[in-house]
Amino acid sequence: MITKRQFFIAMAVTAAIASLAPAAQAADQVVRIGWLRGPNDITLAKSRGTLEKALAEKGIKVEWAGPFPAAAPAFEALNAGSIDITAGSSTSAIAALAAKIPLVVFAYQKMAPASEGIVVKKDSSINSIKDLAGKKVAVNRGGTGEYLLMQGLATNGIDPKSVERVYLSPSDSGPSFTQGHVDAWATWDPFLTIAEKAYDGKVVADGTAIRSDNAVVLVASKEFAQSKSDQLQLVFDVIKSENAWAIANKTEAGAIWVKEMNVPADLAQKIGENNAVPTTAVSKADADQITKVAEWYARSGIIPALPDVDSGIVSLK
Repeated sequence: MITKRQFFIAMAVTAAIASLAPAAQAADQVVRIGWLRGPNDITLAKSRGTLEKALAEKGIKVEWAGPFPAAAPAFEALNAGSIDITAGSSTSAIAALAAKIPLVVFAYQKMAPASEGIVVKKDSSINSIKDLAGKKVAVNRGGTGEYLLMQGLATNGIDPKSVERVYLSPSDSGPSFTQGHVDAWATWDPFLTIAEKAYDGKVVADGTAIRSDNAVVLVASKEFAQSKSDQLQLVFDVIKSENAWAIANKTEAGAIWVKEMNVPADLAQKIGENNAVPTTAVSKADADQITKVAEWYARSGIIPALPDVDSGIVSLK
């Protein structure tokens, strides 16, 4: 015979278990996205509210984390399990894979030549990459800046040991550039456009002159990609739609980006033109390109060993 006290205890336990089920289900229906203050599709989707709307229709909530100043700290957050999806460059993704961060690349956007380069002051005697010998150049360690500098030097037959790499974050590189603590800055948008338009700079080599194979990539944690592939596909569908809108409305996209990045509004047109370029699923050719850069990274000593790039790529529709 069950006593009244035992009955109420059983009812309380049953209620507690029942209350946990919706909470667990709710937690399972959340996508955590880390955004960067950069001109990419995720920033655009965040500003326009399209991801929240599309995912809400499927009962999924979007939680935003950031803004992150660059890809490296965003990838660290992904590694710590704080976010599921973020953006970066293919070069930063390679460095992350080399560091054994469990991520996968699910979208690829070849960077436009004008969106990355090496910039100096207008009154500088540096007029080409060859003039960088004996100079100090600001770069972000293991990321796009270091890649652009090293690739540019290799393209022009310059001994990399003749150029001093000054490792700085993008936020610290700007002040060092304006104050003359470095002679040049290898960087990407929006920093390149800011340096050129607001810091009295001149671009001595763009992506074409450097022969850059860099790209913007979207990444997810390996666990998220494996356990919630349907949600990842849904996010990617929205991203593709946002990207198509940006390509058709470059000035408007640029205006959104400069607002989100808190940079001067008169940079909108150039940033829109430079960065509204096609985003696609990762093709075999794209994967080969990432591998090619990774091999170059390893040969150049930027990373200690070649990572398994193929295991760091997931194919979506």
